[in-house]
Amino acid sequence: MSHLLDRPADGIPPVAATPAAFQRAADRLAAGSGPFAIDTERASAFRYDDRAFLLQIRRAGSGTVLLDPEGGRDALTTALAPVLNNQGWIMHAAPSDLPCLAWLGLYPSAIFDTELAARMAGFDHPNLGAMLEELFDVELEKAYGDADWSARPIPAHQLAYAALDVELLLELGRKLADILAEEGKLGWANAEFAHIVDEHRSITAPPEPDWTSLRGIGSLRTPTQLAAARALWTHRDRQARARDIAPGKILANKALLEVARSLPRSEEALRRTRGFPRRRAGASQAWFTVLDTALRADPSTFPRPDRSLAPVPGKSTWSRDYPELWEVYQDIRAEIDALADDLVMQPETIIKTSAVRAAVWAALGEPRFSSDLAGTLSRAEDIPALLRDEDCRDWQIQLVTPILERALFR
Repeated sequence: MSHLLDRPADGIPPVAATPAAFQRAADRLAAGSGPFAIDTERASAFRYDDRAFLLQIRRAGSGTVLLDPEGGRDALTTALAPVLNNQGWIMHAAPSDLPCLAWLGLYPSAIFDTELAARMAGFDHPNLGAMLEELFDVELEKAYGDADWSARPIPAHQLAYAALDVELLLELGRKLADILAEEGKLGWANAEFAHIVDEHRSITAPPEPDWTSLRGIGSLRTPTQLAAARALWTHRDRQARARDIAPGKILANKALLEVARSLPRSEEALRRTRGFPRRRAGASQAWFTVLDTALRADPSTFPRPDRSLAPVPGKSTWSRDYPELWEVYQDIRAEIDALADDLVMQPETIIKTSAVRAAVWAALGEPRFSSDLAGTLSRAEDIPALLRDEDCRDWQIQLVTPILERALFR
């Protein structure tokens, strides 16, 4: 029977929040041995970007240290980089934490991602809490994942929660490595981990936001709607950046898109738009001014909808527009599903569905334009190169190539 772990074994560590404290924490970590267990707490639901507001680091012989980067990010980097960089890290769901660590100038030489390892080992629930309960009979309280980690001071119960996220991470990594080795999957996992490290190696700063990356922007069909969305997004981004708050707290994405789609012609109509913050003082006047100014501009300056075609048709069109290819794709997916069952893995871990569609389209599709992928795969021996272009690793290519050969070149 599992027991609740609600406090670190050595108590709640003090939070290092000054340059001197950062250096003491770094010295303590340097005195330990082995890989570092690392986690972060961020606050993108409250702040403008996804930077770290708390770092939790644990190492054998060092215990756990907590660091508040807001105490001086450059000073934190100066202290930690010589200790952490080019070392092995153990993380859970590493792709969510590596970007904000890279923004701090912190980069591992190798990682072991316990979330990905759990998925590759066939666990149905690879989240940290479930894995600790499954393998160590320990239950973690998960009540503060959505808390505002940018608020200061951080309450003691939240600090305990944060420290516990790395309390058993080293042990979990070792246990999962043993399981993967027993199943003959450790080499595959290490290839995935190396790929994740490579993807984050060149990151130095948050990506510059752009209105065209707004989720749902493709639902807007006219230049006028796009001009409205651009103006609304730009105004929102300027405010959010200046105030360091999440853009969605100023105007939610759904509301922004609805305003751009419906193009209200009065403040009253704007207030009636679904999701618009009509009770916020001055909101309707300010936002209507932005919208009205955008729509009065020269229409020749309005952005045009992106009509370009992808090298491979989107999945949603296959069953309707390419039924024969859709049937081939479904047959391949069935074989991959069977392989996944044999390996006790999820099919998506073995290969992305987009890579399978690319192979089918490249071999059997009819070219629609000069840069179309259709017609570029004419020999079975070229399948590995195509899959490599689709960002597949060697172990995935070795598993899937025989299936594709049978389906596409039998």
